[in-house]
Amino acid sequence: MLNRVYAVVRFFCRWLFRLRVTGLSRLHFDGATILMPNHLSFLDAVVLAAHLPPEVTFVINTGIARKLGPIMSLFRHVTVDPLNPYSVRTMVKIVQQGTPLLMFPEGRLTTTGGLMKVYPGIGYIALRTGAQLFPIAINGLERSKLSRLGEKIKTVWFPEVQLDIGEPFRMEREAGVPMRVQKERAADRILRALQEQLAASRIRSGVNLFDELRAQSKRSGSQLEVCTDQALALSYRKLILAAYVFGRKLEPMLGAEQRVGLMLPNSVGHVITFFALLRLGKTPAMLNYSAGAQSLQDACETAEVRTLITSRLFVEKGKLEAVTEVLAKHVRILYLEDVREQIGSMERLGGLWDAWTGRKASAGAAEVVLFTSGSESKPKGVVLGHDNLFANIQQARSLYDFTAKDTLFNALPMFHSFGLTAGTLMPLLAGVKVILYPSPLHYKVIPELVYDRNATILCGTSTFLFAYGKLAHPYDFYKLRYVVAGGEKLKPEVMELWSSKFGLRIYEGYGTTEASPVLSINAPLAYRKGTVGRLLPGVRYQLQRVEGIEEGGSLLVDGPNLMKGYLIHGKGFVPRDGWYDCGDIVTIDEEGYIRIVSRLKRFAKIGGEMVSLNLVEEVAQQALGGTGYAAVSVSDGRKGERIILFTTEAQASVAHLKQYTATGGYSPLLLPSRVELMEKLPLLGSGKTDYVTLKKLAEQL
Repeated sequence: MLNRVYAVVRFFCRWLFRLRVTGLSRLHFDGATILMPNHLSFLDAVVLAAHLPPEVTFVINTGIARKLGPIMSLFRHVTVDPLNPYSVRTMVKIVQQGTPLLMFPEGRLTTTGGLMKVYPGIGYIALRTGAQLFPIAINGLERSKLSRLGEKIKTVWFPEVQLDIGEPFRMEREAGVPMRVQKERAADRILRALQEQLAASRIRSGVNLFDELRAQSKRSGSQLEVCTDQALALSYRKLILAAYVFGRKLEPMLGAEQRVGLMLPNSVGHVITFFALLRLGKTPAMLNYSAGAQSLQDACETAEVRTLITSRLFVEKGKLEAVTEVLAKHVRILYLEDVREQIGSMERLGGLWDAWTGRKASAGAAEVVLFTSGSESKPKGVVLGHDNLFANIQQARSLYDFTAKDTLFNALPMFHSFGLTAGTLMPLLAGVKVILYPSPLHYKVIPELVYDRNATILCGTSTFLFAYGKLAHPYDFYKLRYVVAGGEKLKPEVMELWSSKFGLRIYEGYGTTEASPVLSINAPLAYRKGTVGRLLPGVRYQLQRVEGIEEGGSLLVDGPNLMKGYLIHGKGFVPRDGWYDCGDIVTIDEEGYIRIVSRLKRFAKIGGEMVSLNLVEEVAQQALGGTGYAAVSVSDGRKGERIILFTTEAQASVAHLKQYTATGGYSPLLLPSRVELMEKLPLLGSGKTDYVTLKKLAEQL
């Protein structure tokens, strides 16, 4: 009789929830077994029971069991009081008897949409029993009417649901280590396993970001206001319709061209144009308008761009007339204002038809091209597939919770990978409103806008966050939940400023353009000061020893977010081959937290010794105070290389630094040979220090 009930429930679950189950064949119950799903709604147990083998016994909180009532009779279960210490002993006995036990490691329904903390009790049970642990990812039931997210996201009675069962693992007890410590480590290991499984269950191949935007519109509701700037505010429906209409107009203009240059500021118009190109199967090449005419021309040649899209208003306000005049000799320039004026009734009707029929993106390379700001003589194009960008978004979503109640303020330019992925694509593809602002350099204006627009998420570099923090009122950031730093090392004084003035913790991350860009990040459930967090789920690594450097090694990574390859000027596309060398010297502790020692290129070799230029800057800052320091190395006939320190601090001198390093016990190799005073340090458009320009200046001294 019970088997028939299971069959009926299974049928209705598959029908009503369009349920997909993967990994069921991995389940085997030879020995002690614990199944560990995330916990999204009151329906979790019902859906799981209908598809898991009938011998699985569910651990149910006594309070929830009372709410489920007669439904509890449909599956094997044991009710426990989480406040009763004897409950853990009961569960240990059940597992030791060979009964497969299903436990929700979070011990409660999520109220954020993401994972909640994992209690050490399940870690204790796993250690005591030596059970094999199966992580299970549930996706979709957070949108159920029976979840606890009704005030934060659009919920429906029968959302589309997916169950993914991962590979099992075990945890062994450690001799001589207190059980309290072992339980905490085990709980952390289980948390990471669930994060890995959630990310893996959401990452797919063959993705087109325009189609993902359409899918998110259905999940969040087409009327949700999702993209705004200083002049416009668009819902999903209006954004997608605008992309369809604009795409209709661009299609005959672009013909068979594959890559199209975009030279635009953060704006709704930029987002519309970006997604219009994706709808057409084209590849946007994101151009750094602050790089200068020659660099932009080189970038267009590298990516074989024949058409560049920009805006007359932007060119005028950005004083880019001379730049566009040079570029116009090599590429065709389309101005948004001109294209908009040419849109007629045919394009509008065609766009409406496309939106009504849900037209998918045209086949194409499904790529985006960004350009590195390194020291190469010609910019390299980094080819990121839609799969890479989508994977990076899902990796981050497994660590952070975002809902329609959030608002992300993004002033980082979209030609920078941080501004494109974290600042623009992630909110749009996660149902989060994004406010676009054209420049991160408006230090007084941005805090006021964050306050006025009630932003809850802010991304920035250390340089920008320091400037915002210095000029902001203590109440300007009252609504912020997450402040995320990347692009450069987060300085301790910036962390201290935000903590003492605003009561906010900055979550520092690390990445490269080639990684879409995030590789690691601190997060609410896993944070360690002085590090850049742990590697994202799905990212593998190796540490390669570097001769002359005793601490750490060169970081090599691989994962679904790593680029397809490079576009090299004069050579074309060069695919990525195997592990990607980040070019950074790092240490990784036993819990997986990464500390950046220095860029491999940010070392000087003096008398055969490797000297960290980052450490030279840190020592100077400790000695003199302030924040404006940048060290570069130049060739030296006697010692191989010598160090030049540029600074904005008027009191800086070699003599002062020599005294400080001597009394502080620092190596004399950290002493620069020369100190150069500047009014301000040059910055790249991303907010990083422009070391290339400084090195050229140093070579002229």
